Amino acid sequence: MEMPDVVLFARKLDAALKAEQTKREHFYKTIDENKKMEFINGEIFFQSPVKMRHNSAMIAITNLLVPFVKKQSLGYVGVEKILVSLTRNDYEPDICFFGSEKAKDFESTQMQFPAPDFVVEILSTSTKRHDRETKFQDYAAHGVAEYWIVDAEIEKVEQYFLQDGYYKLEEKSGDGVIKSIAVEGFQIPIRAIFDDAVNLSALTKIISG
Repeated sequence: MEMPDVVLFARKLDAALKAEQTKREHFYKTIDENKKMEFINGEIFFQSPVKMRHNSAMIAITNLLVPFVKKQSLGYVGVEKILVSLTRNDYEPDICFFGSEKAKDFESTQMQFPAPDFVVEILSTSTKRHDRETKFQDYAAHGVAEYWIVDAEIEKVEQYFLQDGYYKLEEKSGDGVIKSIAVEGFQIPIRAIFDDAVNLSALTKIISG
């Protein structure tokens, strides 16, 4: 507030945000359910096809998270094409989880969703900058309690917990057990994300447990 040109700056910012909102409205009109599209800081991004290891990691986590959440009646799991609309940007996370408090109000025809409680992004060449920078800050700012960044190339997971509005690294490993705080009771061997046999064993425990 000590800046003498603060009013001029505010006017320029307001004009820029209004122009960006016009672009965002165009994004909503042109979005295609058959394409992965995101609106990030005023620009539309189309995601290129993923590598097999990326897809395998996403399927592995989904195979474990979905039956666990359904069995415990904890909420709703969205995969890849769920459009999360935050105050400025629109993302399609690889995997996201909404607790029962949010999910109870969802409708079957709904196409836009609020900030999830838990997000998983699997790194790719075209998305890793956004995953580590823009989304990292945005998810934290909108109260996403837990964020996993999965690097399928080196087979490691980074687990972040939200503390005082910022993410704190809780775990970075390619082995051991990862325990969620946002999805109560959900814990899996990290190797289950990258190894089919370990995944099947973990799934059997979830179903029979």
